[in-house]
Amino acid sequence: MKQLKKAMSTILAIFIIAGMFTSPVYSSEPEPELKAETAVLIEAETGTVLYAKAADKPMAPASLTKIMTLLLAMEELKRGRVEWDTPIAASQRAWETGGSTMFLNIGQTATFRQMIQGIAIVSANDACVAVAEHLFGSEDAFVQQMNRRAADLGLENTNFTNTHGLHHPDQYMSALDAAKLAAYFIKTQPEAAAYQSEREFTFNEIRQFNRNPLLGAFPGADGVKTGSTPEAGMCLVASSIQEGMRLVSVVMNTASDQERKEDSEVLLSYGFRNYELVTIHEAGAIAAFAAVNRGRIRELPLVARQPVAAVAPRGNENYTFTEQLILANPVEAPVEAGEPIGTLQMIGPDGRVVSEVELFAAEEVERLGFFRHLFRLAGDFFAGLWRQVRS
Repeated sequence: MKQLKKAMSTILAIFIIAGMFTSPVYSSEPEPELKAETAVLIEAETGTVLYAKAADKPMAPASLTKIMTLLLAMEELKRGRVEWDTPIAASQRAWETGGSTMFLNIGQTATFRQMIQGIAIVSANDACVAVAEHLFGSEDAFVQQMNRRAADLGLENTNFTNTHGLHHPDQYMSALDAAKLAAYFIKTQPEAAAYQSEREFTFNEIRQFNRNPLLGAFPGADGVKTGSTPEAGMCLVASSIQEGMRLVSVVMNTASDQERKEDSEVLLSYGFRNYELVTIHEAGAIAAFAAVNRGRIRELPLVARQPVAAVAPRGNENYTFTEQLILANPVEAPVEAGEPIGTLQMIGPDGRVVSEVELFAAEEVERLGFFRHLFRLAGDFFAGLWRQVRS
């Protein structure tokens, strides 16, 4: 277990719901040399960047686009606008899309589940259009929502013009944005993400295979999305989990399927060899305390709904973290249990934020009445005087 520096500081700040992408953690091993034009490697839970090569450069994303298409479709499922067994018909536009398909015929229906499988496993362009039209009335309306969602998630170098990724000069995404999106998708949509590790899919008696070259070839590989067009080159968002740590790699514009496979394997191997995920506080455990104004108790225990973790160089027992509590506002009673209070940041030895997690009130806090509050203030005043006299 890494040494944890228990220096706690409280800072008042605006809490950004979308969160932040944490600063790099550096290894003593030289960074790998890749053939991809742009690339990135992140730890999925904390968003820590472990490697970057022109990672903010906008690139043609090809079918990496479909990660956002899947995310929006699954969010509409959770909202109740569609169910797994809802039949969805393929329009002529869906049928005419071209590229990789699940071979829907005009007017043919498939269930929402089959459409999601087709998109996740065999990169079905026809299913992307059919799902978009069913959920929002048109592909254009769906694309507008894709761009709104990208802004919500802080994807600063991303713009969509279609749901499938066939080339358009105004459609782009950076490697870093693709990694952030993939990590969020895996975390929030595990059922759909699980389909991305399936090796084959059959529809209309046509059997097709997942094109992800890492499945079955790299330990722990379970996704995420391939992409290729003449303009985008060969792209791959890959995910692997080992020893409880999930890494997401992105390589864009490689020259061949073999090149994107090799670059991805080099990146993931570099990450697992040099870094580890350190759990500082378990999910549900008290992670910090915040002062409460006019509360029945003076300090409110705060908990995280997920483990408070940070990435550290593997095997470096002297690597230290400092915890920093950031409050959205001063805590004023009354407080409801489960109320969001602020965030806990883990600061690395170089002063950079390497991880952050939202904190919630562990219990309810009643507000003190006027007279009880007055008595407390008086007691605090005289206690302070007594301490001064004794000193």
